Amino acid sequence: MTQVYDHGGGVRSIRVPIPDNPLGHTLVHVVDTDRGPVLVDTGWDDPDSWDTLTDGLAACGTAPEEIHGVVITHHHPDHHGLSGRVREASGAWIAMHAADAAIVRRTRATRPETWFAYMADKLAAAGAPEEHVAPLRAARRPGSLPGFSPADPDREIVPGELLDLPGRRLRAIWTPGHTPGHVCLHLEEEHPAGLPGHGRLFSGDHLLPGITPHIGLYEDPDDTTSTDPLGDYLASLERVAALAPAEILPAHQHAFTDAPARVRELLDHHEARLTGLLALLTTPLTPWQLAERMEWNRPWDRIPPGSRTIAVAEAEAHLRRLVKLGRVEAVAGGEGVAYVAV
Repeated sequence: MTQVYDHGGGVRSIRVPIPDNPLGHTLVHVVDTDRGPVLVDTGWDDPDSWDTLTDGLAACGTAPEEIHGVVITHHHPDHHGLSGRVREASGAWIAMHAADAAIVRRTRATRPETWFAYMADKLAAAGAPEEHVAPLRAARRPGSLPGFSPADPDREIVPGELLDLPGRRLRAIWTPGHTPGHVCLHLEEEHPAGLPGHGRLFSGDHLLPGITPHIGLYEDPDDTTSTDPLGDYLASLERVAALAPAEILPAHQHAFTDAPARVRELLDHHEARLTGLLALLTTPLTPWQLAERMEWNRPWDRIPPGSRTIAVAEAEAHLRRLVKLGRVEAVAGGEGVAYVAV
């Protein structure tokens, strides 16, 4: 049964399922404007997800054909996946931050085998064993990678500016970390229930009530610049806390209040994790070896290969933060680059 929740003030959310994923669903928000409804995110590109979105829009008194625009918090397929189908049905515009739009365009232009080879080389450099890397080297089918042909956005979300939503005040807040172009969207309007604070915040995956979002590495294979996504994320959290919104409307789980308190929990979590990693790095470890020793939501031997790849990226993001802080340095290793505390 399609679940729709009315948040008041012309904002509703639809629980759109994510197939075979423990997250379960994406909360697609429907915002009324003077030119018709606008979606914040769209859900995964899957027939059941599309049917759920369609049914949810009907419950909101509208339909895909009536959507005026789509605002994407970030490029992940559980957020951006159905954008193309919505645009085909309605002619709606699709807006995304330039950094994530660049990833979308690079993905569309990259042959799948090139991407798999790049990922295999990255994992090998991170110390991944051959049994983990070999399937990536052998992968050739475009269908092996969900979201490999995402819709090309046609509008840019500019940080600090109001989006073109007639009758609404929705301001873009750049919150990199989970992805380079992740944005939160600040609805600068009085809370419909009169909750204290400053408007409402569509937080995407940046700020969730009970989940710590993955810190991702999304680098251009031709660009050798070393990024610091965890540092970006922590700084972004501080910006969101300063907004002090009355309510947060995330893309997963449920709406909640007290953004500053949740931000403090996340800052403390990452500080504790960085401290714990320093204790592990008394001897040199590759990112793969570090990920094996880190604490996850299940034992390492029960984590499937795709999730292990994500875990290694998370480990490397934390290593880069420690390197930037001068607490860790890279050393020559026999099986990929290793890191040690200094």
